[in-house]
Amino acid sequence: MQPESDALCETLDPADWEPVRALSHSIVDEAVDYLRGVRDQPVWREMPAEVRARYREGPPEGPSDLQAVYGELTETLMPYPMGNIHPRFWAWYMGSSNYTGALGDFLAAVLGSNLGGGNHAAALMDGQVADWLRQMIGLPEGSGATLVSGGTMANIVGLTVARGVKAAEAGVDVREEGVAAIERPLRFYASDQAHSCHHKAVEVLGLGRRALTLLPTDDALRLDLDALAEAIVRDREAGFTPACVIATAGTVNTGAIDDLPAIADLCAREGLWFHVDGCIGALLAIAPQHAHLVAGIERADSVALDPHKWLHAPFEVGCALVRDRTTHRNTFALSPDYLQTQERGVAAAEMLYDYGLQTSRGFRALKVWMALKEHGVAKFGRLIDRDIHLARRLAARIEATERLELTAPAPINIVCFRYDPGGCDEAPLKALNIEIMLRLQESGTATISDTTVQGRHCLRAALNNHRTRPEDLDLLVSEVQRLGDSLAGAVPAAVNQS
Repeated sequence: MQPESDALCETLDPADWEPVRALSHSIVDEAVDYLRGVRDQPVWREMPAEVRARYREGPPEGPSDLQAVYGELTETLMPYPMGNIHPRFWAWYMGSSNYTGALGDFLAAVLGSNLGGGNHAAALMDGQVADWLRQMIGLPEGSGATLVSGGTMANIVGLTVARGVKAAEAGVDVREEGVAAIERPLRFYASDQAHSCHHKAVEVLGLGRRALTLLPTDDALRLDLDALAEAIVRDREAGFTPACVIATAGTVNTGAIDDLPAIADLCAREGLWFHVDGCIGALLAIAPQHAHLVAGIERADSVALDPHKWLHAPFEVGCALVRDRTTHRNTFALSPDYLQTQERGVAAAEMLYDYGLQTSRGFRALKVWMALKEHGVAKFGRLIDRDIHLARRLAARIEATERLELTAPAPINIVCFRYDPGGCDEAPLKALNIEIMLRLQESGTATISDTTVQGRHCLRAALNNHRTRPEDLDLLVSEVQRLGDSLAGAVPAAVNQS
């Protein structure tokens, strides 16, 4: 048994810092090499069974040498990433990180600060970065802004404020009485292309899935404004309270951007909350050649956006913006006895947790702050413009390539397409394209995803990667065509036989 005096002095700090310093330098060197050579690695690779087995081992009871711990990571973790930092990762929609941001995460972890609030520099930086994002989008000074985990939470924050405001207009303090006290239930509206997080939002807000009305889209996959106006009238007549329109600035399927100025006008006319899910496209506002695509976003009552997408911050960091800071704070603020502010000392500052759901908050701001300081907003805007130009180049290549076809408009940086040899029904054609996608992934050549848009299954490339070059997209087109040609006979036949 350890002597009591030793136990009282035990710490997680090393007994000798010098070996830790040496290993830390080695880790940084290898991290730089890892990123510098990422293009030469497979985008993704399957883990061998023996590696998977390591992740089923129980917790370690005793200590291990730190060098050995790091050695295990180099064998079981680093060779098997998701791949989203690779220049040929275009699946789903996520940023590709950046080394400066990684350094910021390291320093944030060294500080170990809890950003629930308090009088310290990290809290000031948290507020500064959130306000920088507010300025980039164009919301007025005095708006509320809080950093959160990502787009889902940012949308939930905005919609929670909307729920409280609209309940108050109906004479109900929803924080005190709950949504059951609202005599005419609230209704929220979005297009059928809206992100699934909005379903979660109305559920966790106690409104129920039926409170969210998904409306059809036009030929450009934007919210149909006539259908929206009709739904509002219909719900009022049926005894509901139309409360909020969720406009999308960049749908996850195709990048479609709803008509923000027209929706802003409608919300003003009808007395509805105007929320913009801008997790994909809000930062178009800083892109000199394409900022016009999100004109009207500055009129929103609330906006959700993701710096870990087009600002390429390491995961995770999102941001919720609310036009009225006081309303934002009143939606979440609490003052428990153990978290009282003071006139002096570490508690002599506003509590940041009063603007969201988390009391404990990580120091997400530093990685964004460092990258913006290093590169400047203008460079990130140019990179956004470049992604859109690359997407248009890819779309043109697809249209010019035999047996490839675009399946949806590509207004920004998401390209939906498929291989079609002709003469196939939808089911075998879907199976063929899924097999193409999987073989691209398994070979480590490229990672794309798939989706279904207006009843048609397709492949989907989201070009949100600052490392992507034109030749990467040329490779994608040639490989999709080659794989399709090699599989066209076999896969549809197998499906038809089943």
